[in-house]
Amino acid sequence: MNVSKQPTSNFAFSRSNYVWLGVGIANLILGYALMSGGGSDDPNVFDESIFSFRRITLAPTVVLAGYGLIFYSILKKR
Repeated sequence: MNVSKQPTSNFAFSRSNYVWLGVGIANLILGYALMSGGGSDDPNVFDESIFSFRRITLAPTVVLAGYGLIFYSILKKR
């Protein structure tokens, strides 16, 4: 009996899943980096830069996209 079997992998995810997971984590890091900063060294001075487009709109969108990519990488079939 010469039955050729394909090698089976014992890993939970395939290479593609890990690539998507890495892209999602990189997106999270980028989003949180965009969200950082904007503080003032003097507690008596209010800094308006915390209300910039980057911190209020762009960064949370990038973070949510990162979580979406991570969710996709977990649910993606082989």
